[in-house]
Amino acid sequence: MKIVNNDLNTRVGKRRKKNKFWKIFWTVIAVIVVGLGGVVAYEYNNLKNAANTAYRSGGLSDAENGSKSSVLNNSKPIAILLMGTDTGALGRTYKGRTDSIMVAVLNPKTKKTTLVSFERDMQVNLPDYPENSPSKLNAAYAYGNAKELAKVLKKYFNIPINAYVLINMGGLKTIINKVGGVDITPNLSFTYEGYTFTKGEKTHMDGAKALAYSRMRYDDPEGDYGRQKRQRQILAALMKKAESATTLLNTSFISSLSKQVQTDMTFSDMTSLAKNYLAAAKNLESDYTHGTGYMQDGVSYQNISTAERQRISNLIRKAMGLKTKKVS
Repeated sequence: MKIVNNDLNTRVGKRRKKNKFWKIFWTVIAVIVVGLGGVVAYEYNNLKNAANTAYRSGGLSDAENGSKSSVLNNSKPIAILLMGTDTGALGRTYKGRTDSIMVAVLNPKTKKTTLVSFERDMQVNLPDYPENSPSKLNAAYAYGNAKELAKVLKKYFNIPINAYVLINMGGLKTIINKVGGVDITPNLSFTYEGYTFTKGEKTHMDGAKALAYSRMRYDDPEGDYGRQKRQRQILAALMKKAESATTLLNTSFISSLSKQVQTDMTFSDMTSLAKNYLAAAKNLESDYTHGTGYMQDGVSYQNISTAERQRISNLIRKAMGLKTKKVS
């Protein structure tokens, strides 16, 4: 989130809201994957090639609710691990840790999406890397990719993961420039990396400025939670800008997007997702792990209690139509 609680005690209970971002997200997915609006064969092939470029097997084991293909083919609730990393940001070239870690459960039967954010500073032991344990949750991807992070989430929360999507937050700079920038109304005033932002003042941002806006952390009263809010602002603005047919059929934009997204979902998987899971966008339930900050050996961690891990486990498993299980 010395001992710090980040005012989490004042933010009790689940957050429920209909989120315009997800409506836009699904609109974009539908247009890109299904080819709505009469996409010609040439552009359709470009979209398919872009999906193939983004594909990387994550090595995820079949979850208790079935394999990814079985889940998608039978329109069962699916749990997707969403990760945002920093590769390429500020000149970085290494793989990077995951700054944002979320699990999205899409349930076409209940017509609901459940989105849970996980505290990246949670102290964990890595199943395949005991020599690097204890560590932070966001280190799991750096050591063992999506496979290791999925294992950690299963170990501590007893939840299945069917697929993953990795977004290069640093690469958003290029993507935002491709769409001509985004319009953002800052939710607080601050100066960061040479850019000044004024609360409530609508601002047009190019890629560099938008990245600076989304990265500031220490001057935000909400700390990392505040930064996550600003990251979601940027993504929502980008999705809104990208929903026009002109942008979606722009080969340069599609190429840039495919280079900044990595997933173990094939083009066929994405097609099934778009065709059979759009109903899940009707309602969104969002939540996050509540933690307490502490220091150990000079490193700051977040402690997520057993009771809190059980609460999150129950929430996700219920969203997937699975029986609850006791967390370790």
